[in-house]
Amino acid sequence: MTDTHAQGPLNGVRVLELGSLIAGPYAGGLLAQFGAEVIKIEPPGIGDPLRKWRKMDGDTSLWWYAQSRNKKSITLNLKDPDAQATVRELAKSADIVVENFRPGTLERWSIGWEDLSQVNRKLVMLRVSGYGQTGPAAQKPGFAAIAEAIGGLRYLIGYPDRAPVRTGVSIGDTLASLYGVVGVLIALRHAEQSGEGQVVDVSLVESVLAVTESLVPEYGADQTVRERTGSRLPGIAPSNTYPTRDQRYLVIAANGDSIFQRLMTAIGRSDVAADPRFQHNDGRAAGADELDQVLGAWSASIDLVDALSVLESASVPASGINSVAEVFTDPQLKARGAIEHHQLASGLDLYVPAVVPRLTKTPGSTRWLGPNLGAHNAEIMSEMGIDEPTRRKISGQGE
Repeated sequence: MTDTHAQGPLNGVRVLELGSLIAGPYAGGLLAQFGAEVIKIEPPGIGDPLRKWRKMDGDTSLWWYAQSRNKKSITLNLKDPDAQATVRELAKSADIVVENFRPGTLERWSIGWEDLSQVNRKLVMLRVSGYGQTGPAAQKPGFAAIAEAIGGLRYLIGYPDRAPVRTGVSIGDTLASLYGVVGVLIALRHAEQSGEGQVVDVSLVESVLAVTESLVPEYGADQTVRERTGSRLPGIAPSNTYPTRDQRYLVIAANGDSIFQRLMTAIGRSDVAADPRFQHNDGRAAGADELDQVLGAWSASIDLVDALSVLESASVPASGINSVAEVFTDPQLKARGAIEHHQLASGLDLYVPAVVPRLTKTPGSTRWLGPNLGAHNAEIMSEMGIDEPTRRKISGQGE
């Protein structure tokens, strides 16, 4: 008997993944990590452009191997009517379609929501786009950097006397993917109960806006515009980054009342701990500059490893700032197996983040790495009864 738990909790769920790069494919990747059969449809020739992004192993990027693990790759020229008919046929047996084309693109190819839902009433379609499927900006191209700027996040990042900066990764894409997966799972539950599918419409801009915490309520109340504050968390204190004697950086998050008391006692400033102004966060936030001076003076007098020892003994949340090299050696991450090791055919060692979240009964897993372009053409199309001449025509490549 097949152990469906070993295959993942989404075993038996079929996903068609259309689109490229990050926002749609990352969502497909998460579903694949938990056992869904994800059939990634790529254009003939180069395939998903992500195959060529950043550091390469021969002609394939390392990023591709990680993001596309557990997926099956087939190639279809979606401008070809026979290929479009193939997508509609695949949709009959699919539970989910994931796409991140500009709104209207799939409709022009006769494989939009109206076309696919007609052949599968229970189908759930995740549509990820820069601005959403409706509204005056819907047809504009959208990338994560633009969404982060429009959604208010980019304005907050950096120091007040400098231009705003980005986070270093395409966080807008990832946020949209995560919201998309949440929406898909909710929609699947509804489809199970009602027999009725639906569209999950996810905008990169709105996904960014959704994680800006109190930004919107504060402006709505009295037009407060939160500005860039560098490494300080505004309105919450103390929570900042401080240079140490050995030119490292110490992050302290001691904004709880009892934690603040332990922090000040640990660094020999019981007088500050006892100050009535600092007993609660509102007073500490008002005196954040003064508290930063106290903590900055202490951190400048001590090396990072010693500072961390003092703060850990006092149960104060604190850390250095890890480069990826330090992430690899972090004892907690190593103990948790947070980084997986795989061997590529070229002999190169490939390391990828382990599957998140961790489920105790039905965990996700990496069953195989991102596949070669069109690696599953024969398997998928033969199952559909497509003959070899047609297969060659619609896939755009020989086998």
